[in-house]
Amino acid sequence: MEQESFEDLEVAKLLNRDYVAIKVDREERPDIDQIYMAVCQAMTGSGGWPLTIIMTPDQEPFFAGTYLPKRQTMGRFGLMELLTQLSIKWSTERAEITAVAAQIRAQLEQARSRMAEGVWNSDLTKLAFETFASIFDEEDGGFGGAPKFPMAHNLSLLMAYGARANEPDALRMAEETLDAMRRGGLYDHIGFGFSRYSTDKRWLVPHFEKMLYDNALLAIAYTEAYQRTGSFIYSQATDQIFTYIIREMNSPEGGFYSAEDADSEGVEGKYYVWTPDEVKEVLGEQAARRFNEVYNITEAGNFEGRSIPNRIDIAISEAADRYGLTVEELEAELEASREKLLEARSRRVRPHKDDKILTSWNGLMIAAFALASKAFGVPEYTEKARAAAMFIQTKLTRDDGRLLARYRDGEAAIGGFLDDYAFLIWGLTELYEAALEPKWLVWAQSLANDMIRLFGDEEQGGFYFTAEDSERLLMRTKESFDGALPSGNSVAARQLLKLFQLTGDIRYRDWAYRTLNGLSSSVASFPYGHSMMLLAGMAAQSPGPDIVIAGDRSDLMMALMISQAQEAYLPHGSIMVVPDGDEGEEMRKRWSHLADKRPIDGKPAAYVCRNFACYAPVTDAAALEAAIK
Repeated sequence: MEQESFEDLEVAKLLNRDYVAIKVDREERPDIDQIYMAVCQAMTGSGGWPLTIIMTPDQEPFFAGTYLPKRQTMGRFGLMELLTQLSIKWSTERAEITAVAAQIRAQLEQARSRMAEGVWNSDLTKLAFETFASIFDEEDGGFGGAPKFPMAHNLSLLMAYGARANEPDALRMAEETLDAMRRGGLYDHIGFGFSRYSTDKRWLVPHFEKMLYDNALLAIAYTEAYQRTGSFIYSQATDQIFTYIIREMNSPEGGFYSAEDADSEGVEGKYYVWTPDEVKEVLGEQAARRFNEVYNITEAGNFEGRSIPNRIDIAISEAADRYGLTVEELEAELEASREKLLEARSRRVRPHKDDKILTSWNGLMIAAFALASKAFGVPEYTEKARAAAMFIQTKLTRDDGRLLARYRDGEAAIGGFLDDYAFLIWGLTELYEAALEPKWLVWAQSLANDMIRLFGDEEQGGFYFTAEDSERLLMRTKESFDGALPSGNSVAARQLLKLFQLTGDIRYRDWAYRTLNGLSSSVASFPYGHSMMLLAGMAAQSPGPDIVIAGDRSDLMMALMISQAQEAYLPHGSIMVVPDGDEGEEMRKRWSHLADKRPIDGKPAAYVCRNFACYAPVTDAAALEAAIK
């Protein structure tokens, strides 16, 4: 529509004569997008982008649609005809239009009022698992047919449910999906990082756009898979995602950029695809032959006459046997070839980078780096998480503590939405557990208090997407459904429970419970579309283990116990470290449940608790491991 209509002089004249034309960046203003996408779905039964809305000056919509050609074609109404007819109708039959607009608004208000408070149903997670099992693609991994989206929070739910319910199929589905996505063209085998989604069921042909949030959520899922299984391939996958993020998406100031476009030079995927001769030109005959065979780069191609590198149909062990090499030798050669191809590819015209920095998406990436730092013991990951958190604190936080949503070219703007608060709290709780610096937990509490005050629904529980001090739009929405991103309400519920475990503040637990209960009817109507909320529900039903380790930070056993706790798979647990000295005493004053958590006979001690009932403290790492299990 941009090329066909909005840059067309004839359309522009008509628009400017009769309408006030507004273009919305839905990543900067998700509040506007959320409301009018709900309008489109209510009016047409479906949605999507580009989203076209025509409304009265009072923000009340009376037309909604997605793509419109310039003129009527193939049975699809044209923008020129639509704008002309509606302009005439507005002049001659305005009362009819305003009546339609009022009716649509009433329907939206009625739908919102149906989100009445209920009672959380603990069977919903099992129902979601059964649905996932029924639509799982046993051949290619993932769920359902094309297009296939990563939806990493679904995989996180399956791993957590599998551990809680001792259901091996849940972990199997998650692992097979993670493996299939990484073998496919959805994954950039040359430069790393994942694309937005796969257009086919085999994960071969992606929509080549790369989003920060997808890569953050996938890094979290691969890290959790490593914690669950100990498999090196998952730690390698996370490390490679971060290699891409640090190289291409990390601003010099510490924050993370939003996205890279799918196309370059006007052609989708052109930057990423290869021919055998192009590979040969970079690598030489023998190395090119092996690389092309392993990564399925052929003369016929698999995408518009060229090839998307992938490893769907070949195992590295089979290829090594064929070439008379060990797996290690072949992998070393392929890695050297990949680096040369990456350097050659960097000389191509790059896709456009969306260099705005969003608080919400940065919160997810902070969580990903911090979780991986704990799991793998990599201090550099903590540094990246810390730097991004400091960037948000200095560049995207007003003097009164109010978060802002977007930063670009030195300008921070737009009051933060629910997702900004909930996702950043997630990042900060993970960062506290990785860095063990209480200031991050203190900030997370401050943000949680503001989130409750600005977004909380005192009557029915849960949180509105927009704040009390936000621009007044048609209505305040309250979202529970997980799309490509988990909903702000589901992350808020899960992180409030985590803050309750870390701080002992009952108010956080009560708001989490009220969120789960208040949105329970929505979750019950579509359980497998609410993975993050179901994770919060599991944490509410049976939280822990909560681990508090007290002692001298310079003590070797203390260090071993901290590592033991940080490396463990704890989807519903928490970690606190109370050091000797003034810092530890200050923590005990601030968080009273730590008052009796002290070393034993001069030795570091670990306290493992579930539902605030604690086992006898242990003083060595092996005993801590047993207690966690």
